[in-house]
Amino acid sequence: MADMLTIALLGIYFLMLLGIGSWASKKIHSTSDYIVAGRSLGFWVFTILVVCSICSGMTLLGVAGFGFSSGWPGIWEQIFVPLAAAFCIIVFGVKLHHVGRDRGYLTVQDYFAHRFESPAAMRGMSAVAGIIVSVIYLVGQYTAISIVLAWLFAIQHWQALLIAGVIITAYTVIGGLYAVSWTTLVQGIILIIGVLLMAPMVIIKAGGLTHVSQVLASVDPNFVQPWYPSPAYAAYAYATPEFLISFGLLLTIGLACAPHVINNVLAAREARYFQWAPLVAFAIYGVVMFLVKFAGFSVRALVEEGAVVMPEVPNAADFAFVTGVEFAMPNMVIWALFAVIVLAAVMSTTDRLILTIGTMFAWDVYKNIFRPQAPDKEVLLVSKVAVVFAAGGTLLLAVNPPALLAWLIWMGIGVMLSTFAVPLLAGLYWKGATTKGAIASMALGLVSAGVFGYWHQFVAKLPVHFSLYALTVSAVAMIVVSLLTQKNDAAILDETKTGWFIQPR
Repeated sequence: MADMLTIALLGIYFLMLLGIGSWASKKIHSTSDYIVAGRSLGFWVFTILVVCSICSGMTLLGVAGFGFSSGWPGIWEQIFVPLAAAFCIIVFGVKLHHVGRDRGYLTVQDYFAHRFESPAAMRGMSAVAGIIVSVIYLVGQYTAISIVLAWLFAIQHWQALLIAGVIITAYTVIGGLYAVSWTTLVQGIILIIGVLLMAPMVIIKAGGLTHVSQVLASVDPNFVQPWYPSPAYAAYAYATPEFLISFGLLLTIGLACAPHVINNVLAAREARYFQWAPLVAFAIYGVVMFLVKFAGFSVRALVEEGAVVMPEVPNAADFAFVTGVEFAMPNMVIWALFAVIVLAAVMSTTDRLILTIGTMFAWDVYKNIFRPQAPDKEVLLVSKVAVVFAAGGTLLLAVNPPALLAWLIWMGIGVMLSTFAVPLLAGLYWKGATTKGAIASMALGLVSAGVFGYWHQFVAKLPVHFSLYALTVSAVAMIVVSLLTQKNDAAILDETKTGWFIQPR
C-alpha cells in the first residue's frame, strides 16, 4: 500500500527520533541523568510525558476498537483514563516528588525500600513485579505498532515488530529519559493535532454522531445506553453497572500506579508544576479519548450500512480507526500522516516501558541488591543491556497476540492495580502500614491477579473485572498483616512524609 512518499515521511519521522536520542545522549553523565533526566523536565515536557506514558496503543487502536464493539456503554473509559493522569500527579506525585527530591529517589522502588525499611525484599519484589506487569503491557504496545506498519506497508506481522523494535530501542538506549521525554513531547504534539484533524473527518463521513447513534441503536438498542443490563445476551455486553465500577478502579488507579507512569513524577524540575499539570493532562487526554471513541462508533455505523468492510482477522475491531481514516480520507499522504500519528501514540508509551524495565533491573536489582559497589558507568551499561533484552523478549511475546488489543492492555493494567495500588496508597497515607504488610499485600496481589485473570479468561467469566478481586485480597492482606506485625520506625515515617495529607508540611 505504501508508496515512496509514505516511506520517505516515515523515514524522516524515524530519523528525527534517532536524532533526538543522539542529542539527548550528550546530556547523560550519570545514572540520575539516564533514569530521571537529571530531574530537569519543564512543565510541558513533564505533563505531556505523563499523558503519553498513559496514552498508548489502546488510545487510538484499542479505544476505537472498544467503541466499535461495545458502543456507548464503554464511553466511561473516556473519563476514567484521563482521570488516571490527574490521580497519579495529585495522589502519588505531589508527595513522591517532594520526598524523592530530598532523598534522591530514582525509582518508586527507592521509595518502597525506604518507607518500608526493606532494601532487599520489598525493593526486589516490587522491581520483579514491575518488570512482569511492564512486559505484559509492552506486548500490547508492540501489537498496536505492528497493526499500523503491517497495514501501511503490507508486510508480515513479525517484520513490522522488528522495524518498530529496532527504532524504539535505539533512541531509548542512547538517550535514556532525556530522549524518551523529548521524543514524547514531539509525539504528543503530533498525536493531539492528528486526532483533532482526523477523527472529526471520520465522524462526518459517517453522517455525524446523531446518525451514527441511530445506526447503532438499530443493531442493539443497548448500544446507545449508558450501560448494558446484563452480560448474558451477548459477548460484547459486559459493560454492566457492576463491571463499570471495577473498570473505573482499574483504569483510574491501575494506570496511575503503573511503574512507567508514576516514575515520571520524580523527574519534574519544580514542585509548582503539580498545581496545574493534573487539570491540563486531564483536559488534553479527555479530548483525544472522546474523539477516538466517537470514531470507533462511526466506523461501526459505516460497516452496518455497507460502506466499509473490516479486515478478516481475529482482532478486526482494532482496525476500526485505520479503516475509518482510509475511507474518510482516501489519500496516500493522509494515510502516511495517520501512520505517524498512531506510531507516535504507541511509541510514546513503548519507549517509557522498556526504559522502566531496564531501570528496574539495573538500578533496583543489580545495583541495590547484588552489586551495591557498582560504579555509575557499570549501572548505565547494565541498564542499556537490559533495555535491549526487554525489547527483544517482548517482541517475541508479541508475535502471537490475543484477538483484542484492549483485553491484553487491560490485563496488564489489572496486574498493576492488584500489585502496586495498595502498597503505594497505604505507604503514603497510613502510618500503620508495615514492612510485612506491604510484602504480603504485593505478593498476594500479584498471585491473585494471575489466578483470577486466568479464571476469568479460561474457566468462567466473572461479573466484574478480575482485578477487583485481587485488589481486595491485596487490601485485606495489607490491613491484617500490618495490624499483627511490628510498626515501622517513626523517624522513617516522618522522613517519607507518611500521613493523611497530600501536600507535605
